[in-house]
Amino acid sequence: MRSLRFLLSRRWLLFALVVVVLCYATWWLGEWQFHRLADRKESNQIIRANEDRAPAPVADVLSPGGAVADEDEWRLVTATGTYDTDDTVIVRYRTRDGQSGVDAVVPLVTADGTALLVDRGWMAADNQGAGPTDLPEPPAGEVTVEGWARADATGDSTAVDGHSTRAISSDTIGPAIDRPVYGGFVELKSEDGQPADGLEPVELPELDNGPHFFYGLQWWFFGLLAICGFLYLAYDEWRGRSRGESSTREQVADERKQRRALKNAQKQRLREAYQRAYEEERRERQSSRSVPPPADAAAPPDEAGETTNAATRPNFPGAP
Repeated sequence: MRSLRFLLSRRWLLFALVVVVLCYATWWLGEWQFHRLADRKESNQIIRANEDRAPAPVADVLSPGGAVADEDEWRLVTATGTYDTDDTVIVRYRTRDGQSGVDAVVPLVTADGTALLVDRGWMAADNQGAGPTDLPEPPAGEVTVEGWARADATGDSTAVDGHSTRAISSDTIGPAIDRPVYGGFVELKSEDGQPADGLEPVELPELDNGPHFFYGLQWWFFGLLAICGFLYLAYDEWRGRSRGESSTREQVADERKQRRALKNAQKQRLREAYQRAYEEERRERQSSRSVPPPADAAAPPDEAGETTNAATRPNFPGAP
């Protein structure tokens, strides 16, 4: 465990903090995607239920100045009145299949004077050049429309400038045309049983779950990848330090072996030197013992302890 103390260094603590923040962000984004998935499933369930319901009078679903309830989104409603083409509002920046275009929103004035905003459909056009006069004329006189109830958009895009906007909202269009309107608006399905002439009908929502589930898993995978990356880098650092310690121990052991071998070699050389000196001394002793005495060397003493010489020995008869 002592080798893991590097994790307490400033560099690794900052690294761990970054990983924690990143994991929290990916977890939150994954949860956000799963919440969007739940909302979409709920919305799809409401739309499917409303598709099976019979059309209702607009006054039963919408109210002047009121908001569209969640359970009434995409519900079919009917209304009878007269189109007010002078207050037509163009919704710009509506693209289909990569082609720019506009939506035509025309107020349908009902019998009590309250107008219902009807999005009659889409037309391919230049977002900046098209005007109300360029749109196909709606039916004249009294007409019965059938369409899907939609909630108002929100945000700065709902602002109306010269009968032009980027998103439909009864809260901004009503004051712009100076007329009381129902809350929300209607996506046209038919006028007197017929689709709008010269306009593309509204695109119905796709009732699938979308990519939210896989997006959520993807965010969580990124968080798991950050944790695995941190653990791998920590393991790689620990392994490098362990190898360094092992190599240091091996180096110390090798140095000890080298010193021991050097000492043994020195001892062997001294032993050999002593052996050579001893052999030389022994040979010298042996050689000194094997040398004969000189000729004039003194004779050994006689029994009387006196030394004699052949030249001084008396020449007595019988003497040796």
